[in-house]
Amino acid sequence: MTLNWSDLLPENEPFVPDVLQGVIEHENAPLLSQQPESSGVRPDWNGQTVSLSGFIVPIDYQGVGVTAFILVPYVGACVHVPPPPANQLVFVTTEEPYESSGLFEPVTVVGMFGVSSLSTQLADIGYALSADKIDPYKM
Repeated sequence: MTLNWSDLLPENEPFVPDVLQGVIEHENAPLLSQQPESSGVRPDWNGQTVSLSGFIVPIDYQGVGVTAFILVPYVGACVHVPPPPANQLVFVTTEEPYESSGLFEPVTVVGMFGVSSLSTQLADIGYALSADKIDPYKM
């Protein structure tokens, strides 16, 4: 099943990333402190194999490959601008390190999906995905 980022929001919640709503002041406080409250997560796909495309924010490496990363819906999330709500972030782990071309590489991830409650230095995260396959995003 292919998911879109809007599928991760509670029903009837509009999806407009903060970064698209105008200029964000982020020079005066840590980015995590500016993360908007999450309005909840959707357990609809717990335990199912799904496909979701987004951008890599690396967390852990093994050699030259990424073994854990945050999948984000737009470039800049969690690093250059305040992170999106937790229900718009997915913590991805993979046994087979993925040789990423760098920060914010667009990818499509396929694997077991579920609701999670994880806090990192960058952001609170609402979902987790155990990747079976990671491919560069194809337009």
